[in-house]
Amino acid sequence: MAMMRLRREDPRVVGSFRLHRRLGAGGMGVVYLGSDRRGQRVALKVIRPDLAEDQEFRSRFAREVSAARRIRGGCTARLVAADLEADRPWFATQYVPGPSLHDKVAEEGPLSAADVAAVGAALSEGLVAVHEAGVVHRDLKPSNILLSPKGPRIIDFGIAWATGASTLTHVGTAVGSPGFLAPEQVRGAAVTPATDVFALGATLAYAATQDSPFGQGSSEVMLYRVVHEEPQLHGVPDALAPLVRACLAKDPEERPTTLQLSLRLKEIAAREAQGLADVRPPAPRTDPDRPTSRLAEQYAEQRTQRRPQGTPPPRTGGTNGGTRSAQSGPRPTPVRNTGRSGNRPAPRSGAGRPAPRTTGTGRRPANPRLLRQRLFVFVVVTLLVALGIAAAQGCQGRARGLPDGGTHKDVRQQQSYAPLPTGELMSQRYRSEVHKDG
Repeated sequence: MAMMRLRREDPRVVGSFRLHRRLGAGGMGVVYLGSDRRGQRVALKVIRPDLAEDQEFRSRFAREVSAARRIRGGCTARLVAADLEADRPWFATQYVPGPSLHDKVAEEGPLSAADVAAVGAALSEGLVAVHEAGVVHRDLKPSNILLSPKGPRIIDFGIAWATGASTLTHVGTAVGSPGFLAPEQVRGAAVTPATDVFALGATLAYAATQDSPFGQGSSEVMLYRVVHEEPQLHGVPDALAPLVRACLAKDPEERPTTLQLSLRLKEIAAREAQGLADVRPPAPRTDPDRPTSRLAEQYAEQRTQRRPQGTPPPRTGGTNGGTRSAQSGPRPTPVRNTGRSGNRPAPRSGAGRPAPRTTGTGRRPANPRLLRQRLFVFVVVTLLVALGIAAAQGCQGRARGLPDGGTHKDVRQQQSYAPLPTGELMSQRYRSEVHKDG
């Protein structure tokens, strides 16, 4: 909110508050930035001298302040103090830091559909609390809505009035801002909570289009359009246009209630926010073939294990040495048959790091650590099996060479005896002996 230095005619102290800056001026008086002894900052409004002399205005002002004390809710500026008997009546509300909705849109342009719905939902919820206190704001407009870090806040209840009161301060003079007044305010009829609903619809249209739904022009032209012409909602998002049009109905009975508005706008805000999240471009992902940390290696391994059978890995490298985009689709890496077991080493990528090897099925092997563990288990099992076979063969050799209870000496003695002659050998020996005898 813009601040200005105090002028010569401005007071320096009002009640227990010290004034520091001017925040603005309106039809009822001047608003100052002040603080109390504890340092709490307030927005303090001092009534104009000519209105302070009007007893009818003083009575109405007293009723408005009494009604404002009953308002409970986080979407309004809380009333802190007031003095209705002073020469110039004043009241102080909680100071809300942040720009007004009017300044926000004027400087940065129209809000998105999600932001408009979110602001509208918060304002509708605040109006529920205002109307439950029996108060109608009657001048809800973008400049009376502050966008604080904790959410939008409704300010300036200076012309607020109890439900059913007239809008005329003097004959033929309507209180409020042209373009945001309801038709019943222009005609001088009684105000109701539906009056604030009309103003809220015009405020949401301004937030979405940076313009009033009834255009620009003199006060007389604007008031005529409000009563007799339909609002122009070109530029209002399709998700919000039907609800805004219902708020701007000429007949107060045809407008939705603040509670209905709050619920409906919350649904639109959630849906529009989800739509923005869906169209948001994905964050850049690290190439799994070039991990930069242990976490990246595990992620690449998980992707390898989840890849379907026969699906080739993504190809790295290229004419510029970069990584091929995932949108172009993975291409299989050619494997040359060299007549040896295994595959030929793949060419290095543009970053100088060797590309991962591929098998005949196109799947990449597991990480080296897992391969070393498997190789170690295989070697240990092979050694154990070999030792078991050797032990079994040794036991069988002892069983054939050594009879039960025998020794190595017995074996040598058994081997010294000649084998008994059998067959042809016995016949030759018999014939030689007969020849010697003859």
